Amino acid sequence: MVQTGVTRTFGPRLKSLLASALRNRFKAFAAGAAVTVALQSSTATAMMLTAFQAGGLVGLAPALSVMLGANVGTTLVVQVLSFDVAVVAPLLILGGVILFRRAKDEAHTFGRALIGLGLVLTALHQFLALLEPLVESPAGQAFLAQVGGYTPAAVIVAAALTWAAHSSVVTVLLAMSLATAGVVPLETGVALIVGANLGSALNPLLEGAHSDDPVGQRLPLGNFLNRLAGLVIVMGLFGFIVPLVARLGPDPARALANFHTLFNLGLAALFLPWIRTYAWLIKKLLPARPVVDPGAPLYLDPEARATPSLALGFATREALRMTDTLEAMLKGLREALTTPSKTPIQETKLLDDVLDRLNTAIRAYLISIPPDGLTPEESTGVARILAFATNVEHAGDLVDRNLLGVATRRLKRGVNFSAEGEGELVALVDRLLANVRLAAAAFVSGDAAAARLLVAEKESFREVEADAVQAHFQRLQSGNADTVDTSSLHLDALRDLKRVNSHLVEGAAYPVLEASGELLRTRLAPRGG
Repeated sequence: MVQTGVTRTFGPRLKSLLASALRNRFKAFAAGAAVTVALQSSTATAMMLTAFQAGGLVGLAPALSVMLGANVGTTLVVQVLSFDVAVVAPLLILGGVILFRRAKDEAHTFGRALIGLGLVLTALHQFLALLEPLVESPAGQAFLAQVGGYTPAAVIVAAALTWAAHSSVVTVLLAMSLATAGVVPLETGVALIVGANLGSALNPLLEGAHSDDPVGQRLPLGNFLNRLAGLVIVMGLFGFIVPLVARLGPDPARALANFHTLFNLGLAALFLPWIRTYAWLIKKLLPARPVVDPGAPLYLDPEARATPSLALGFATREALRMTDTLEAMLKGLREALTTPSKTPIQETKLLDDVLDRLNTAIRAYLISIPPDGLTPEESTGVARILAFATNVEHAGDLVDRNLLGVATRRLKRGVNFSAEGEGELVALVDRLLANVRLAAAAFVSGDAAAARLLVAEKESFREVEADAVQAHFQRLQSGNADTVDTSSLHLDALRDLKRVNSHLVEGAAYPVLEASGELLRTRLAPRGG
């Protein structure tokens, strides 16, 4: 509630604050502290920054500077909460309710933040109060004594608790409370605090970037490594640091709170001066994956246009990539028609853009070949490649706009094809997949026999489609509920699958048969005299 209220009230101002501060590492550091105090959570700041950095909106070095400030901001929250502020919690909740119910706009949303803050203070107070009987019990004290007697165990327990609670504030306040009550010695409190600092970096590391792209993991890893560096330094100088911590306050609670702040200020002082170098090392550790544009042509060598026969070979190879893409689209369509997920639809739609771009590149490449340098056979080859690429693109458009539209409407209506209807559609898609491979073979070989086989397949496909339509109407007459619900979708899909197959024949078979004189100019019967 605090994060939501603050974000809705000051969200644009927080973003502009970060945007203006990112030009300077020290301003970024201060902005990180301010934003974290406002949001009451360095984890929230880290999650937000991780998304920004992964999307390229924020550089890694400024983002790391903001995180150093965010970690200090968390210690300021602890400093405030270390006093007995739970007594003001009812006032914060009351004031928040009044603003939330009576006020409007920003005051209304800020009331939400005040309610949330009051609940946080109340919850922390009750949490610590509930723990007192547990830690004062013989079993609890024995466990804490065992943990406190082994410093690494205390660090691990604190890190795990912080990770589970998504908040280092809880762990630090607990350590302060236990040390004040004499349940754990001061050195255990120090170990718990450095463990809490390490644990606060685990949530962004494990949850902040779900992408496989290493770029999205750079900021969480950088933040985790500087936390880890601080842990190593404190553990290495543990015997020297603990006596100094005892002098930082009049009681263990104040001493630990001050140590928590100084620990994070020390890490900031250590990393800020060379933050750009540190960011460079993180980038080297997690290099960005090379961006592969599936729609970019791979084989259209501009220098080969001086030798048309070679250029036609390259264009042919590029056109075959289009058949591979169309085949992938048909496989995605098959999944989209049979599963309740939107993912196959979304992924398959992206492939149509690949087809469009490849076709545009092939067409521009072939048109740029000087026509006066082409032999008649090469001119025919140019026409064949253009016809093939254009028809494959049209087939992809049918899949994208029509057939995937059928799948989308099916999901929106919440209906399923009948078992028989789904089987018919899947069978036709599988037949199309085989025809795509046959079309590619006929296109490359230019063999008339392969072209005739593809044309014959067109007739067979038309017969199968007609049989499927007839079977569909028979199921309608029998009152099959699924058939009734999906009747228009099923008929649209059958029609468009047949049209896809027609484009394969027109693009791969007809040009070959026309060149060999085996293609009739018209299918109309001659008129009588």
